[in-house]
Amino acid sequence: MPLDKPYLDVPGTTIFDAEQSRKGYWLNQFCMSLMKAENRARFKANERAYLDEWAMTEEQKQAVLARDLNWCIRLGGNIYFLAKIGATDGKSFQQMAGSMTGMTEEEYRNMMISGGRSANGNRVIGEDGDAQAHRQPQGKGHMLQQAAVGKKGN
Repeated sequence: MPLDKPYLDVPGTTIFDAEQSRKGYWLNQFCMSLMKAENRARFKANERAYLDEWAMTEEQKQAVLARDLNWCIRLGGNIYFLAKIGATDGKSFQQMAGSMTGMTEEEYRNMMISGGRSANGNRVIGEDGDAQAHRQPQGKGHMLQQAAVGKKGN
């Protein structure tokens, strides 16, 4: 019998529970491997080959290669482990968080300095707040990211 999970109705939020932990075990183990300099060097030298050493799903590998942290989280990644990918890429946590919201680093920083997102309209799925799915991703950062991906031919 599945557990009742009322927290699944929080917009824009994936709760890292036991189910997510099981789903993302190998993804998170890969991330933890990046704590060692030799593993970071091997990963940067041939990302796909290094990822293929891990028992991750193909979708998890694609999410890592795309550096899509929201996708990684949906696939069981924990942000504290995923931060190792950002650090390997020379990104600050603020830059990573901005990318996850579709904002530039500056837009994200300004939002947080201004008090963050309002809870109004963001308490349950279906309301009209800025964390709702129909309002994601917000900011100019997503458009810049999409343009860069288009230029790479991906």
